[in-house]
Amino acid sequence: MLAISEKEFWFVVGSQHLYGEEALAQVKKNAETIVTALNDHQTLPYPIVLKELAVTADTITSIMKEANYQEQVAGVITWMHTFSPAKMWIRGTQLLQKPLLHLATQFNESIPWETIDMDFMNLNQAAHGDREYGFINARLNKKNEIVVGHWQSEDVQRQISDWMHVAVAYNESFSIKVARFGDNMRNVAVTEGDKVEAQIQFGWVVDYYGIGDLVKVIDEVTDEEVASLFEEYKQLYDFDYANYDHDTWEAHVKVQAKQEIGIRRFLEAGNYSAFTTNFEDLYGMQQLPGLAVQRLMAEGYGFAGEGDWKTAALDRMLKIMAQNKDTGFMEDYTYELTPGKEAILQSHMMEVDPTLAVNRPKIVVSPLSMGDREDPARLVFDGKAGDGVVVSMADFGTHYKLLINEVEAFEPTEAAPHLPVARVLWKVKPNFHEGVGAWIRTGGGHHTVVSLHLTTEQIQTWARLVDLEDIVIK
Repeated sequence: MLAISEKEFWFVVGSQHLYGEEALAQVKKNAETIVTALNDHQTLPYPIVLKELAVTADTITSIMKEANYQEQVAGVITWMHTFSPAKMWIRGTQLLQKPLLHLATQFNESIPWETIDMDFMNLNQAAHGDREYGFINARLNKKNEIVVGHWQSEDVQRQISDWMHVAVAYNESFSIKVARFGDNMRNVAVTEGDKVEAQIQFGWVVDYYGIGDLVKVIDEVTDEEVASLFEEYKQLYDFDYANYDHDTWEAHVKVQAKQEIGIRRFLEAGNYSAFTTNFEDLYGMQQLPGLAVQRLMAEGYGFAGEGDWKTAALDRMLKIMAQNKDTGFMEDYTYELTPGKEAILQSHMMEVDPTLAVNRPKIVVSPLSMGDREDPARLVFDGKAGDGVVVSMADFGTHYKLLINEVEAFEPTEAAPHLPVARVLWKVKPNFHEGVGAWIRTGGGHHTVVSLHLTTEQIQTWARLVDLEDIVIK
C-alpha cells in the first residue's frame, strides 16, 4: 500500500490536585499500566503515548497545542480517572484540531465491595468525571467520539482501533492530491463539484493536467522497463489470449504496462495519491488505461473514471481508513430483478479494483467502444462476499452530501463467458426496493466507493469531523 507517515496517539488523563499527591501518584501508575498493556499486547493499530497528568488548565492547553503541531500525532484519547473540573478543559479543547476520543472507562472492572471506602470512591470516580467532561465537549460541539466500557474489553479495544483508523484517515485527508488527466466527462452532472470548497472542508487538492502532459511521461518509459513489468504480470495473473495471436495480445498488454509505469512516475513526481482519467480525453494515448489503473488501485491509489475527482479522493481516503483492504472505486451497472434474487451488478468499463477479487485475476484484451482507441487490456475477476458499505459524495450546490448504503456482497454463481470486465454483486439493505428507491431519491451517484472492511459508524465518524451531511440507508 502507498506509505503514510508514522502516527501515534496521545493518552491524556484527567484529574485534579484536590485528592492529594498520593492519589495523583496512583492515577499516574494506573494510566501507565493501561498504556503499557495496550502497547505490549499490540491490540491497537497505532502506539499510545502517555502524557503528563491533566490537572490544570495550563497543562491541558499546553498538551493540546503541542498535539496540533506534532505531525505524528493523529489524535488524542482522554480518560477521566477522577473528577476533573471541566472549565479547566475549555481552552485546550477549543484549540485542539486533531480527532478526540473520550474513553469512558475505569481502571478496575468490578467494585471491591468488601474493601471499598471513600478513598477508593474519590480515586475511581470516572462515572462522575465522565459526565462533567462530556458536558463541556457537548457544549463546545466538539464532535468527539465516545467509547464506553472496561479498557481490557475486546469490544472496547475494537472500537478504539476503528476510531484510530478514521483519525489517521482524517489527518491524511489533508495531504490527498488528485491529478485529473483531462476534464470531466461532458454532460454528466454528478461528477461535477466545487474544488475550492472540497479543499477547505476535506483538505483535498485537485489539479488538472492536459493528457499530453501524461503522454510525454509515458513515452519516456523504456522497453526494458516494460519487459520487466510484463514478467511480473506472468507471476501474478493468468493470461487469456482468447482469439488474439500471442504477439498481438502481448503487445496490447505491454501498452498498459508502459502506461502503468508512466502514470506511477507522474503521480510520484507530483506527490499525488489519487487520479482520474476520461475516455473523452485520450489524445496521444494508444489505449484507455485499464490494467494500468487497476494495478495502481491495488497499491492504494485512489481512482475514479470520467474525471470524477470527488470519488477518486474519497477512494484514497477510505483506502487509508481500511488499510487498502477490500475497498475500491465502483459503478452501478445492471439490475438483477428476478423476484427473491434482486441485486445490483457492479463493474466499470475496465477499472474494477483488484483488492475486491475473490479469485486469481486474469488479463484479458477486448475491444472497447468508448474512447476510439485500440483494444485495451484489463484484469477480469469475480468479487468477494461480505457485509460492507457503499459510499457516494455529491455537491448539491449549497453543500456536499455523503450517502451511505449498507450492502451484502456475494460471489457470483453463474459464469459470464462473454463479459470482459470484473464483476461485483451485492444486495442492498434494507431490501432492494427500499434501498434503491432511497438511494435515487436522496441523490446518490452512480460512481461510488465500496468497502467490505469498513463500517457505517466509521464513515459517519469522519463525516462528523468534517461537518459533512450524511444519509444512511440500512
